Amino acid sequence: MFSLPSLARTVLSTARQQLQPLAVFSRARNNLAPRQVKHIKKHKGRVPIPIGGSTKGTTLAYGDWGIRIKGNGARLSAKQLETAEEVIKKKLKIIKGVKIYLRVFPDISVCIKGNETRMGKGKGTFEFWATRVPTGRVILEVGGTPIREELAREALRLAATKLPTKMEFISRSTPPRLGNLVLHPPKAPKPTLDQPPPPIVDLAEAQPNV
Repeated sequence: MFSLPSLARTVLSTARQQLQPLAVFSRARNNLAPRQVKHIKKHKGRVPIPIGGSTKGTTLAYGDWGIRIKGNGARLSAKQLETAEEVIKKKLKIIKGVKIYLRVFPDISVCIKGNETRMGKGKGTFEFWATRVPTGRVILEVGGTPIREELAREALRLAATKLPTKMEFISRSTPPRLGNLVLHPPKAPKPTLDQPPPPIVDLAEAQPNV
């Protein structure tokens, strides 16, 4: 038989577990933020450095023109990405069918504590969403319809001024980037006059007699 105090404690603990709120973050329809997260607070982390041999994400995949990071990697906030996207929309609104592709997404929560705050007492409160982007990563692309290079270059230049690092304009023919190194395709060697011509082989003489 269960005693009344133990039974009451079991019922209260079960009810408390059921009523415990989940760590869910809801966002507005027009905000860049994840739909749902398990833990709202995360470690600060560092911007990754591309030291391997992968060039994934350094070339265009959807559009015809784009911008990618040429300087040091940076942490981009959701507000900065939204501002850059709005600048492009305002510049290219005269073209019907144009599409803007955002290749990065802010899914890292940034928590900030107030100035002159004593140490301890847990982590700071949630402030904004951000993403850590390394050097060479494509940030924005435009396409969907033919766009003149001059107009696309001007729109992406205005968007690059809203981001906290140095960007470069790229196209479909731009080679991939591995950190600070641009991987140009190898060129075929040019024939020189000093090299003798290749020998001429008679196919009839080369075949053995059966």
